Amino acid sequence: MDQMSQTNFTDKKLVECSTNKVSLETELSETLYNTMKDFVLSNPTWDQYKLINSALATFLVQNGCKDNSVSEIYLNQLFTPSKSF
Repeated sequence: MDQMSQTNFTDKKLVECSTNKVSLETELSETLYNTMKDFVLSNPTWDQYKLINSALATFLVQNGCKDNSVSEIYLNQLFTPSKSF
C-alpha cells in the first residue's frame, strides 16, 4: 500500500473509531462513585464519559493492549491538562 493510500486508510479508521460508541452500564461502590463525581465537579474539562474512557484505556494499555485506538485515547489523556485532585 503506498503512503497516500495508507494515510487515507488511517484517517478513515480514526474517524470510524471516534464515531462508534457502545453504551455501558455497571455498578460502582459508593466510595468510587463519590470520588468520581467529586473529580468531575472539580475539573470542568472532564466529564464522566471522558473519565471512564481514560480509566479503561489506561488499564488496557498498562496490561498489554496493543490496539492503536486504545493507545491514542491513553496518550491523549496523558497530555490533557487538568487540575490536580
